[in-house]
Amino acid sequence: MALQAGQGPKGYFSQTWKNAMTPIPFSDYPKEPVVLNNLSEKMMRESRFVPLEIGKDYLRVAMADPGDFYTVESLEMAYSLKVDVTFGKESDILDTIERLHGAGSQSLENIIEEADKDIYDLSSEGVEDADHLRDLASEAPIIRLVNRLILNAVEQKASDIHFEPFENVFKARYRIDGVLHDVDSPPKRLQAAIISRVKIMAKLDIAERRLPQDGRIKLKIADKEIDFRVSTIPTLYGESLVMRILDRGSLILDLEKIGFPGGLLEKYMRLVKQPYGMILVTGPTGSGKTSTLYTTLAKINSPENKIITLEEPVEYQLDGVNQIQVNQKIGMTFAKGLRSIVRQDPDIILVGEIRDRETAEIAIQSALTGHLLFSTLHTNDAAGAVTRLLDMGVENFLLSSTLLGVLAQRLVRVICSNCKEEIMPDGKLIKSMNLPPEEEKTITFYEGKGCEECRYTGFKGRTAIFEYLAVDDDIRREISKNSPTETIKDVALRKGMITLRDDGWRKVRKGMTTISEVLKVTLEK
Repeated sequence: MALQAGQGPKGYFSQTWKNAMTPIPFSDYPKEPVVLNNLSEKMMRESRFVPLEIGKDYLRVAMADPGDFYTVESLEMAYSLKVDVTFGKESDILDTIERLHGAGSQSLENIIEEADKDIYDLSSEGVEDADHLRDLASEAPIIRLVNRLILNAVEQKASDIHFEPFENVFKARYRIDGVLHDVDSPPKRLQAAIISRVKIMAKLDIAERRLPQDGRIKLKIADKEIDFRVSTIPTLYGESLVMRILDRGSLILDLEKIGFPGGLLEKYMRLVKQPYGMILVTGPTGSGKTSTLYTTLAKINSPENKIITLEEPVEYQLDGVNQIQVNQKIGMTFAKGLRSIVRQDPDIILVGEIRDRETAEIAIQSALTGHLLFSTLHTNDAAGAVTRLLDMGVENFLLSSTLLGVLAQRLVRVICSNCKEEIMPDGKLIKSMNLPPEEEKTITFYEGKGCEECRYTGFKGRTAIFEYLAVDDDIRREISKNSPTETIKDVALRKGMITLRDDGWRKVRKGMTTISEVLKVTLEK
């Protein structure tokens, strides 16, 4: 409830004051600054207030101290407006002032220009000593530039930030919805300072530029704690650095929202409620396997179950789940960790990835001894997971006894709802769907023409397409016979399995994505 100003000190300590002590949520603060002539950032910081809205005869502000009637009266006199005061948390107010009026409010182009002008003693040639690099990375313009690049990436919901050195240019790119986009790139001569700044933030050795390094950064951005996984690798023209953005708030812990169709969701939920056995999720890097498994664990987590995960690395922290990070340097491998996990009396185990015969065999044994085990494999389709494990040396009779099901998945971009419009695709694209002639005439195709909301890409967000192989008696017989992938897939198709491409066509029919998106991530049947 807002306080009415203009009543002198007495008005601020009335019943209205008592009702105002619930702070407004951070999401209610303005995205753009409320423009008031001659209102300085210094005054806002010192009096701990920020304008929220201006009308014809009023000004609404958030204040950390709503009882500061001297500031209110000053504003009323300066702008001849009635001031309505709303209580806000001091941290939220200061964050908003920084975002709207501080260094964070500058455009990336301006910050790059400022850094390029202010940093003189920098050359990409030769080898800088560690102290010199540290000094450069600590310069205010470089700090502002790196902060702005990170803030922009988070605001645009990027999954990764790439810093790439080439002979004459130093590129910065964001991966958004699985696709890399160029952003305003800093001058080549700022390369060493920018890379060193990020390495300092990640507690990496800035003097070591010949070997790959990995680190982590934890930052608070817009009232959210966000983790960044940092990876560096030496290239011909300097260190290439990638920051993976791990925003737990962006993790969708809802299988339906991930893209599970109703019929498959029912089958999958029956599968994950089995008391023991092995369930695999397959797909290439970046296909959403980890998100699906995290969402599954969140769905089946309960006080009766002990869940332990073994990951490399732990990407998101899950409440009520014991998460262990693999560390190859000290000998903490998937196989060694899995042996120890079994002695911890778990009910449900997640192994980040099955990479070798040893891990596969221990995983099979864990599933045989009464544990429900989830893991991932890098295969092109669901049936390929079976032959991959057999090729690793897993005994076919053990695999047929423990494997419950395999889920293959890919991610496709979703058409932007703001600029979505009907289109008629190229005839060759339509033919790739193998539609019946009668359906080809009735189906409506859509595409995003591009707008500011989707950054003129025509897409906003991603959804998953799935292929589910249920391991029943017929599939078990094929596994026992060491049948090839094609045979196992044919048996599954005869029993009604929907392929990745077919699930993609379903989402095209629903107007969620485009034919090109589905063709890009799936193979021919």
